[in-house]
Amino acid sequence: MESVVFLLLFLLQVSGSAHGRCFCQVTGELDDCTCDVETIDSFNNEQIFPRLLPLLESHYFRFYKVNLNKPCPFWTADSHCGLRDCAVKPCSPNEVPEGIRSAPHNKYSAEANKQPLTECEKEKHLGAVDVSLSEKTREALLDWRKHDDKAERFCVIDDEESPDSQYVDLLLNPERYTGYKGPEAWQIWNSIYEENCFKPFTVKRPLMPSSFQSSSGSEARTFYSWLEGQCVEKRAFYRLISGLHASINVHLSARYLLDDTWFQRKWGHNVSEFRQRFDSDLTAGEGPKRLRNLYFLYLIELRALAKVLPFFSQPSFQLYTGQPEQDQKYKELLLEILNLAKSFPLHFDETSLFAGDEKEAAQLKEDIRLAFLNISRIMDCVGCFKCRVWGKVQTQGLGTALKILFSERQIEALPQSTEQRPGFQLSRQEVVSLLNAFGRSESVAFIIKYLYRPKGDLLCFLEQVYERYETSDFTQNRF
Repeated sequence: MESVVFLLLFLLQVSGSAHGRCFCQVTGELDDCTCDVETIDSFNNEQIFPRLLPLLESHYFRFYKVNLNKPCPFWTADSHCGLRDCAVKPCSPNEVPEGIRSAPHNKYSAEANKQPLTECEKEKHLGAVDVSLSEKTREALLDWRKHDDKAERFCVIDDEESPDSQYVDLLLNPERYTGYKGPEAWQIWNSIYEENCFKPFTVKRPLMPSSFQSSSGSEARTFYSWLEGQCVEKRAFYRLISGLHASINVHLSARYLLDDTWFQRKWGHNVSEFRQRFDSDLTAGEGPKRLRNLYFLYLIELRALAKVLPFFSQPSFQLYTGQPEQDQKYKELLLEILNLAKSFPLHFDETSLFAGDEKEAAQLKEDIRLAFLNISRIMDCVGCFKCRVWGKVQTQGLGTALKILFSERQIEALPQSTEQRPGFQLSRQEVVSLLNAFGRSESVAFIIKYLYRPKGDLLCFLEQVYERYETSDFTQNRF
């Protein structure tokens, strides 16, 4: 959702029809759904985004645990980027609230983080399991539970218990331009698009990054003819990946290093960089398509937030940091945001997906889950550590959103009693990545700021949104 704000702000900054004409296609209804761009802009910037900012500033959501030492599983990669803006400064132990550091990662409440269970309590929780089980058998049971959890996931989640995992303060390590580019960076996206988006190698993507040149009109027509001939599930998958890519590029343009001297480093909005990536004339018509996919990504994540409301509404769920008053305050804010998400009038209808033959639908869902799981593993190949952190946050967040959308029955069947094991669960890492990934869609608003200058009341409103965003603690901490 941060990208929604960025998008609006971009369209506000550049005045005159000569600049705005290239983006007239970023309006109207989106493909494969009944929602339109204008409804998303209004809903996000008037209702959702102002409430999301303080939530993401809170301790629970700003500290993200990540393992930056995992090797690339697909090719030999240089994981030691020499650029200073690629570096990530992990948190020291005293910087992370004790409630987050000491809490078991599958628990949320203060009660769950008190003294270890007594033998009687263990017996009660184990139920029919013999408490005299050997240590080897107990480990096997834990492995089975982990296997069950992995079977539901659309992305790889770093092992929070690993000694290589460290907490990173997302506010002090913002997503912005780092200088990470060239063949290594293009290899990441080429691997994602060419090997994981169900596209045959004979069909060329328009404006291939490796060549820095637009493809011919016939190649573009061939690509979109192929894409429209795919099932709605594969089209949606491609648009999600394209939207994720667009969101990242909008952020890099919005937080660009404009001035780097011995006495100051100035970050700001680079309109030229933005237009190079999204201007219709400069991208052979591809830019507006990418921005429309960004709105599609927003719709999917918004729908997931609406669907997961019953899980977060459970009394046993707390944003536990060890500060009871603050924890309750931010849980109430989270529920307010989720209820707003539920009230959105033009939600994406996920029931249109995987609706055919039951066996074929199950196989297609598994194929898509494995493809996205593979994409999340590619994040360990990103050489820039800061890019890797935000790549993991966003792929894990989107993966968690997909997990939510296709766990409707389990969410509806959440037990009323805390003594029953729920069929649906989210780890703290999944909760943090879900909300921070949704927060990335601020970039949609930046487009309005830079590329279009509306008139009258709309201009006044957007300038107020921009002023509020620029003066927030959230922004000041991140620039």
